[in-house]
Amino acid sequence: MPEPDAPHPGRRRWLWVTALVLLVGAGLLTWRVLRRPPPLQYQTAAVVKGPVVAKVTATGILSAVVTVQVGSQVSGRIARLHADYNSTVKKGQLIAEIDPALFEANLAQAKANVLAGEGQLKQAEATVLAARRTYDRDKPLRASNLIAQADLDTAETTLQAAEAAVVAARGQLAQARAQLTQSEVNLAYTKIASPIDGTVISRSVDVGQTVAASLQAPTIFTLAGDLRQMQVDTSVAEADVGKLAAGMEATFVVDAFPEERFKGTIRQIRNSPQTQQNVVTYDAVIDVQNPDLKLRPGMTANVTVVYANREEVLRVPNAALRFRPPPEMLAALGRASSAPQRTAGRDGGRGPPQAASGGGNGRSLWVLRDGRPAAAQVTVGVSDGTFSEILSGSVQAGDAVVTGVETTGRAAPAPAAPPGGAVRRPF
Repeated sequence: MPEPDAPHPGRRRWLWVTALVLLVGAGLLTWRVLRRPPPLQYQTAAVVKGPVVAKVTATGILSAVVTVQVGSQVSGRIARLHADYNSTVKKGQLIAEIDPALFEANLAQAKANVLAGEGQLKQAEATVLAARRTYDRDKPLRASNLIAQADLDTAETTLQAAEAAVVAARGQLAQARAQLTQSEVNLAYTKIASPIDGTVISRSVDVGQTVAASLQAPTIFTLAGDLRQMQVDTSVAEADVGKLAAGMEATFVVDAFPEERFKGTIRQIRNSPQTQQNVVTYDAVIDVQNPDLKLRPGMTANVTVVYANREEVLRVPNAALRFRPPPEMLAALGRASSAPQRTAGRDGGRGPPQAASGGGNGRSLWVLRDGRPAAAQVTVGVSDGTFSEILSGSVQAGDAVVTGVETTGRAAPAPAAPPGGAVRRPF
């Protein structure tokens, strides 16, 4: 039987070339498939109508509208206390006494000094009267040359000295009377009276304790005025102080009554800055009614002030205003590597939108239309930290705004996705 003919060498060469071309084509196809970027998935939120309540929050300390520290003008031992913690006192009511023994002794001595001064004055006046009589008798005698001129000069000098002694005696008497008045005042200071109608919130001394008033008046009691009228001294950050004004209503809660919300009114915003660790705050004083006496001095109040309340306005999530398109999204849209610019605030466009109470500010966001994102310019108003009011722009209720974007891999031949859905490209 004849043997089959062997393949022609040229034909075998073409078979190898064809196989190589097919292999290279399959490799290129596989490479392009693997290099194809995974599809983008957009996280969106709907543009809806609803309320936007812009508010300022701060913390403060409750205190009485009037707080007085009652001290002692004189030093001495506390003899009696007529008030204690939580005592209700009236203006002028005796609340403490200092042992008056030393001051009574000083008063008696001052009275004696006054009597002595009056006696010295009368003696000096009598001396003047005698000297004047001598001078008046010697003067006509000298005119008749019955006495020497030296005798007349001596009489005149004696009269002037006596008159000067009267002036000195009057001065000493005035000093004695002044010392008497001071002793009377010091004795009166041993009885300490309440300067206001109020409640004792602090007592700093006990009976028998000695107080010294040499440098400053020592505090014996701290009195609070009518506790039915209180105030909250609130520390407001400098970024928020411009949003507040006197007359605005405020609400707050305290830890003692977490389920109850109290109301107040801003009385004033003090211009004195308070700086702590390079943080500047201002004191917003809030008047509070306390008819049930639930609130106590020193309580911590968590204050909320609503400075803008928009009802049923077009609003978008702040995440949509913060969103910046990644390079993958720009590449998918066939755009340049730079994103549309927007008017940035102090945060450089990365933080939450700045609230505006007037004409608003221009911003850019991305709206998903027909499955593709498109940039839209809007003007935003006030913000509550989660949503911002849209004053004008090319968005309307029902639009889907982009808040985020992620890439997800296909089932094959891409590697398995890690938790969260994002995958790493093979190249």
